[in-house]
Amino acid sequence: MRRAISLLAASGLLSSVLAAPAPNRVKPRQESAVQFFDNTNNPTATPFGPAGASGSLRGGPELRGPNPTNVVNFNDPAVVPSSAYSVLPLQTADADTGFYLDLSQVENPQPIRGNGGKSPTDPGPRNREVEKQNPDLFIPPGTDAGDVSNAKWPLGLSHNRHGLNGAGWARQQNVNQMPIAKNMAGVDMHLEPYAYRELHWHQANEWSYILNGSVRLNAVNEAGETTTDDLQAGDVWFFPAGVPHSIQAHESGVEFLLVFDEGSFSEDNTFLLSELFARNPKSVLAKDLRVDISALDHIPQDQLYIFNGTAPPTNVSDPLNNITGPAGVIPNDKSYTYHFSEQKPYEVQGGSVKIIDTQTFPAAFDFAVGLFTIKPGAMRELHWHTTSDEWDFIISGQGRLTVFQAPQSSRTFDFQAGDVGYVPVVTAHYLENTGTEDLVYLEVLQAPIYNDISVAQWLGLTPKQVVKEHLGFSEDTLNRLPKIKPFILPGDTDLSQTNFTSEAE
Repeated sequence: MRRAISLLAASGLLSSVLAAPAPNRVKPRQESAVQFFDNTNNPTATPFGPAGASGSLRGGPELRGPNPTNVVNFNDPAVVPSSAYSVLPLQTADADTGFYLDLSQVENPQPIRGNGGKSPTDPGPRNREVEKQNPDLFIPPGTDAGDVSNAKWPLGLSHNRHGLNGAGWARQQNVNQMPIAKNMAGVDMHLEPYAYRELHWHQANEWSYILNGSVRLNAVNEAGETTTDDLQAGDVWFFPAGVPHSIQAHESGVEFLLVFDEGSFSEDNTFLLSELFARNPKSVLAKDLRVDISALDHIPQDQLYIFNGTAPPTNVSDPLNNITGPAGVIPNDKSYTYHFSEQKPYEVQGGSVKIIDTQTFPAAFDFAVGLFTIKPGAMRELHWHTTSDEWDFIISGQGRLTVFQAPQSSRTFDFQAGDVGYVPVVTAHYLENTGTEDLVYLEVLQAPIYNDISVAQWLGLTPKQVVKEHLGFSEDTLNRLPKIKPFILPGDTDLSQTNFTSEAE
């Protein structure tokens, strides 16, 4: 190498090589624009359109800049007249009160909050149905401030990938849809009666909650231990990364939610049995299975993904279905399934909660989940989680959630059934039921034990003098602060209610 450099230096080529400019890979913006001013290089300068076309694609130079011939219509309205819309009574309240605004029956809602109920207005163009579903984004509380990443994704906006011959479908949410969700991703999957999610495995850990129907699962772990179980709506399963398994719907079909512990997870990158066999030499497969190569004549040529099957044996312990080897079955304390539907809830005045974590389901070592039911007008108390982001899925009902992000930003989001929510670790938030039916949702954490900090309990367990000197509370208010964790707080279906002292008597 040194000899080559010496030769270059001796010949005088070294200095010219070092001085040579880098190749110009992209044309400068100005040069590119000038090129297209030349009509010989402009493919749309003289269009050859269909018969009957008229007019021109571009205006003339007289339209550039100030020109006395240009007429501006100063009377073109950009404000909606008050006769064209109505204002809800709660829209006239002080903006910082932040009442929930039910726009569902308002024909032409306007983004008015406080300010005497007079302005501002929005003449459009608009998507009013989306605005009605998201009133706290369209008409934010006065306390919302700064910039907060989008914390909501409706799975109804996700691409729905169909299986073979109408066997089912799946749609997903990951960082592509919601960049804030860096540590968890979700999939909503449906299987028609007896259909399979084909034998597969993942690079990420998989936690699942069954939304409706029933299912049969089969899996084999590294020790050669096996499991077969039937689950129904409300039950849970967990498969560690790399553990192969199959999912088959029973006679009524099944829909289930899958949560993975990687925000970039994609359902389309699953390791599939059909692809495993299609992407290896048949001679190798025959050698591996100790069969004649002709045994592979009918393997699938493409992904099975989701496909139709036949009814499994009725009895889950039938030897035709529950195959075991010398290692036997997966022991109960390491079971991949949990019959969560049979767990009784912890009930409080405003609703109920069921917790599942490693204390009851040790196999799911990095998932802790709360299934919350919030009654109309009630709310999941203001809180945050100390070790994990929170991934939410709304099963039924509707609600709103404010994300407070240090030092001084907050944003309020509205949720309906089928929506995913995401709150980063130690970010304070609540979830308030804004509808007329129970709000039921999953609160998923990446933690071995479910944990949270209750704002009300924190203040109740802090010396009164400290709280008073921070917040200016009266003695009566200080005495009302709880020393226990409420989890859920009761409320009033009249969302204009502002006095909740009677509920704490």
